[in-house]
Amino acid sequence: MHRNRSTPALAVLSASVCLLAGCGTGPGDVEHPEKGSPAAVRAAVVPRIDLNVVDGQKHVSVGRGGRVTVRSGTITKVTLVIANGQAVRGVASPDKRTWTPESPLDHGTAYRLSAVAANGDGQETTKTVAFTTLARTDRFTSTVTPDSGSTVGVGMPVSFTFDKAITDRRAVESAIEISSSSGQPVVGHWFGARRLDFRPEQYWRAHSTVTARIRLDGVKGAEGAYGEQDRTVRFAIGRSQVSTVDAAAHQMKVERDGEALKTLPVTAGAKRSPTWNGQMVISEKLITTRMDGATVGFAGQYDIPDVPHAMRLSTSGTFIHGNYWGEDSVFGQSNISHGCVGLNDAQGGGDAGQDAAWFYDQSLVGDVVVVRNSGDATIAPDNGLNGWNMPWKEWKAGSAR
Repeated sequence: MHRNRSTPALAVLSASVCLLAGCGTGPGDVEHPEKGSPAAVRAAVVPRIDLNVVDGQKHVSVGRGGRVTVRSGTITKVTLVIANGQAVRGVASPDKRTWTPESPLDHGTAYRLSAVAANGDGQETTKTVAFTTLARTDRFTSTVTPDSGSTVGVGMPVSFTFDKAITDRRAVESAIEISSSSGQPVVGHWFGARRLDFRPEQYWRAHSTVTARIRLDGVKGAEGAYGEQDRTVRFAIGRSQVSTVDAAAHQMKVERDGEALKTLPVTAGAKRSPTWNGQMVISEKLITTRMDGATVGFAGQYDIPDVPHAMRLSTSGTFIHGNYWGEDSVFGQSNISHGCVGLNDAQGGGDAGQDAAWFYDQSLVGDVVVVRNSGDATIAPDNGLNGWNMPWKEWKAGSAR
């Protein structure tokens, strides 16, 4: 079903038909009189109409299609209709130089747009085009992390996940601008065809603001994949908190703004299931969650329905979380986990005096947890939001710009 069934009432500034030679539908219809002649003066002020599309164009944005802009004149009439002749309502600006549909157009629909404009001398120009809007099946969209308006830690990248594989990475990346109030240069890196992350060389500066301007509307990312997003995401960087886990020493040192805040006893991954080494970013905070070993390759070894104060560090299932089932003696003394970092806690997570509750309350999504001296390799940069483990030169090489 199509919206907007009637034509807007526009003030008609002139209904006269231009009879002068040179009053055509575009530059190709205007004669070229001698410079300085009266005809040349009149031709110089013939209204110019921009319909934002070319005749016959397909995959037109539903948000930008149907717009009219006039220079050297004002709009006297606009008609926008779908194939069956039903009209679409629109609104002219107070100065009659622009006209916009009242609401976005329908997807996958054929339209005919005609506009008439006149100058102060009554000279008119008419321009007409036919176009078809982007079909829903020909769109690509993306999810963006973090959310606009959020406050995050210094390690949070700006991460885009696309619902279709992108083949024209340069076009898509060029339509996204990331800037920081700190002035830090920001570079994108593609992890395959569906994920694009942006970060500076070093962690974001504390208390800065990051702005992502997403101008993907109308951008062709691949055959049969056109963008529609046109929005701005802005988020704040909080204080700088980086916590370092020494798996061999069974302790974690929490530092804030370069100063030691607290050292906590931990239990890391056991010898047969060590914790990843490397810089890991907290991507999710869960006051309680179920952890089933079957989801990460440890079927039958554990299934805990109420793990408290859980904070995700990797896509593959690495968390730093509360542990109420282990003996108090293991924290700071031995590594018994299946790869997570455990902090002493109480069942239900209701004891604010426990180490896990304290660390959970002190942490932001985007804070960094660094693991050292574990028996495992360094975590892959795309396993979670962990691109900091890639050298800057290699990171820049993954940009399509």
